[in-house]
Amino acid sequence: MEKIETFQTGRMPWNKGKLIGQKAPFKPKDIWAMRVRLQQEHRTRELALINLGLDSKLRACDLVSLRVRDILHGDRVASRAIVQQKKTGRPVQFEITAPAREAVETWIKEANLRQSDYLFPSRIHESPHICTRHYARMLRVLLNDIGLDWNDYGTHSMRRTKATLIYRKTKNLRAVQILLGHSKIESTVRYLGIEVGDALEISEQTEI
Repeated sequence: MEKIETFQTGRMPWNKGKLIGQKAPFKPKDIWAMRVRLQQEHRTRELALINLGLDSKLRACDLVSLRVRDILHGDRVASRAIVQQKKTGRPVQFEITAPAREAVETWIKEANLRQSDYLFPSRIHESPHICTRHYARMLRVLLNDIGLDWNDYGTHSMRRTKATLIYRKTKNLRAVQILLGHSKIESTVRYLGIEVGDALEISEQTEI
């Protein structure tokens, strides 16, 4: 990775001296460590946020703005949900696994949330739900707690983790493209960090 140089205008870029580039997905052992830490410390909201972030593969802006009604059917969290992405305007469907459903249901009851409420409301009066910066700070603290370097990861690591695991297991590039809600296969290729030629060959050979 390259370091960004100072522009000749004299202004200091925000990422001067910082390594930039694609953030790594989490390993299964990292996910296990995060969940155990949050469960031990009874950090209910954060556990629900982490589990749902991993399952949904949503961008941070879409994840933090979820409403209870987006994932709740009756008084139970649905096994699947559909959300319209802010960036693309395209709907994306995702599975909500049993651990995530349990964590989210516990959080909804604890916070006494209604169908119309934001799933992760902010404690700041001016904001109806937590912001992406708050989400990033929470994740940074959690990674520090389990001994991971925040500089290697980010909120997009949450989005990339399950997609990467699915691709490694199935080699089904088109399926991962659908799961991520990408309109272009090239976007999926960049997320997975694979060569374009290899990706297109796999895509042509894979049926879904």
